[in-house]
Amino acid sequence: MPLQPLSSFPENPLTIKRALLSVSDKSGISELAKTLHLHGVEIISTGGTADKLRKEGIPVTDVNELTGFPESLGGRVKTLHPKIHGGILARTSLETDMNELRSLNINPIELVVVNLYPFKKTVEKKNVTPVEAIENIDIGGPAMVRAAAKNFAHVCILTSPGQYETFISEFEQQQSISFKTRRSLARQAFGHTADYDSHIARYFNDYEGIELPDQLTLSISKSGELRYGENPHQRASVYGNQSDFIDCFHGKELSYNNYLDIDSALELMADFKDDEPTVAIIKHTVPCGVAADQNLNDAYKRAFATDKVSPFGGIVIVNKPLDLQTAESIDSIFTEIILAPAYDDGVIDFLKQKKNRRLVAINRFPSEKSEFRIRTIFGGTLYQQADHAMIIPQDLKIVTKRKPDESEIADLMFAWKVVKHVKSNAIVYAKNRSTCGIGTGQTSRVESSVIAARKAMNAGLSLKGSVIASDAFFPFPDGVIAAAQSGASAIIQPGGSVRDQEIIEAANDHNMTMVFTNIRHFKH
Repeated sequence: MPLQPLSSFPENPLTIKRALLSVSDKSGISELAKTLHLHGVEIISTGGTADKLRKEGIPVTDVNELTGFPESLGGRVKTLHPKIHGGILARTSLETDMNELRSLNINPIELVVVNLYPFKKTVEKKNVTPVEAIENIDIGGPAMVRAAAKNFAHVCILTSPGQYETFISEFEQQQSISFKTRRSLARQAFGHTADYDSHIARYFNDYEGIELPDQLTLSISKSGELRYGENPHQRASVYGNQSDFIDCFHGKELSYNNYLDIDSALELMADFKDDEPTVAIIKHTVPCGVAADQNLNDAYKRAFATDKVSPFGGIVIVNKPLDLQTAESIDSIFTEIILAPAYDDGVIDFLKQKKNRRLVAINRFPSEKSEFRIRTIFGGTLYQQADHAMIIPQDLKIVTKRKPDESEIADLMFAWKVVKHVKSNAIVYAKNRSTCGIGTGQTSRVESSVIAARKAMNAGLSLKGSVIASDAFFPFPDGVIAAAQSGASAIIQPGGSVRDQEIIEAANDHNMTMVFTNIRHFKH
């Protein structure tokens, strides 16, 4: 039979006479069942759900009484039966279906209330065994959910305790459930089973160590509505578990661009989270100043000194509890968002004086594990491992005659952490664990270097004795020469150019020290 368009389905309100209740999460099920019973609905149930309802004094018909077949295989087989699925899938508006039900002694089921074995929670437990994980893959539940959702024109499906209150309200007021409600619940039901299956697929991929699966299966729940996207004419929402990472406890709701900026800030500070007090100022997802010092206030002042124009309306993130002195320094210009792992006494009250500013607590930083990142492109997506590559001083390959001294190594390591988070082509000048100039996103690496040096000059910062970090190799010696002319004494870069020897010779000619990391940090 050809699939009918939704508009041709019978859109009559649904009167409920029989309901099947079989839930893993029993929250609110007793209240729902009592309402159904008070309105004369026959309740069919299984196992633990039936036991719970009987203890509440609610009459229940066991599924095995209906099917004439006992639950078997430890409860694995109970609802997979024609008398269940025939009752769910019957199109009660069609006389042919009703005649067939009568000939088979099957009665329609107008309401199905099912939620599934807690597979996701099970596999999130520590030391869960494969046997335990597989045992929590529901079979009969998804079959009933999908059957009821497919037949939403004649059946209502509930898959979450969060739906009960709205259902009860409509049911008690109208003594029926509208077509619109049933269609919405069916949509949610198919989303529920899709999410369930995606977690199962992901578990098997993880279990087999498959990082790049043949089928990329994602299921991410909406976590919030957004007023608009990057621009007011674009619609947008946010999905996932942002509350695991941050808590925006003051100010307006975060916007699309706020989330992008915060993501960049968290990714950057994750590389400094265990270091000495460090402050980063972010604007349009790019750092415009980063510094480390003995205390946050000095670190903030030095980060701000890198570029005193761009921070207006930007983001400040710190890796230690925010103290009042630093908060007062940050407050000297308009700062849209402040992120900190904690706030000292009195700081929150002080910062809350500006209502439009967002204050965010960092619950945790992004993981250093092999997480993957997704970007949409024409026709699909790109999927790659996150750039968590880090180096230690012992990894550095010194390629010049002059070796870096202890102070230069500290600055080189600092600059290398920062340049990883600057858009390519990326150049970072740094001195005494503070940025002096940042050049980002240029089509020429020399242009990025010139911009970085000009920013330092505009800020009145001397580049004499500074270090320079480049996210990718220098293709020509001109970038090294420009750095030397600016006053830099040391360079950190991946290496790997066909002209590496020329570049090394240019560094030697200017008495510079240069180290290779053999790691590139492109950020497009």
